[in-house]
Amino acid sequence: MLVIDGIVTHYGPVEALKGISLEVQPGEIVTLIGANGAGKTTTLRTLSGLVRPTRGSIQYEGRELTTAPPERIVEMGIAHVPEGRRVFPMMSVVENLELGAFTRKDKAGIREDMERVFELFPRLAERRNQLAGTMSGGEQQMLAIGRALMTRPKLLLLDEPSMGLAPLIVENIFEIIQEINAQGTTVLLVEQNAHMALSIAHKGYVMETGRIVLSDTSAALMKNEDVRRAYLGG
Repeated sequence: MLVIDGIVTHYGPVEALKGISLEVQPGEIVTLIGANGAGKTTTLRTLSGLVRPTRGSIQYEGRELTTAPPERIVEMGIAHVPEGRRVFPMMSVVENLELGAFTRKDKAGIREDMERVFELFPRLAERRNQLAGTMSGGEQQMLAIGRALMTRPKLLLLDEPSMGLAPLIVENIFEIIQEINAQGTTVLLVEQNAHMALSIAHKGYVMETGRIVLSDTSAALMKNEDVRRAYLGG
């Protein structure tokens, strides 16, 4: 589904990604783990067209993405849930979800997808007319994921969905990620909570200072001594 080959990305003179390569197969949950500043967020921003790579290739379903604008990438079936949630605080839950469908014209399908979001996140249904800025961090995270689902994505990019959330809410969010995957959406997950990420992913990539230093099945990474020491606290 997705093949990243030798991607180099700069922020000004700083080389943030130093030739990374990875693959995502249809139906997988793939996780990127690593310390802060390793390049995980930059990888997702490069994938969704928010940052242009300097070199390399991104193939999505056989089509080159490196020069596509962000809105075209959304139309092709890739949705990005950014770090920090980034909901529109002065708009209601429903208005935020409607904005997620900005590239679509099929009103019946949009209504259907909104009901699906409310089924996945009953708390959003209860707060459908509430301003997003007045909701808790967990509710805003649910809304950010729901807004991305309104694009009807084939590939969902999730950046730090557990950040700043209480453990019980994190568990709930990760259960929902698995449910979204079971319903047919492929997931590329960036997550500081390596244990949680590897527990739901099929395979993982470990990033350090702009490079991928290790890749394997999640089960193998959980048993890897270096990974355990560096990221799993054991």
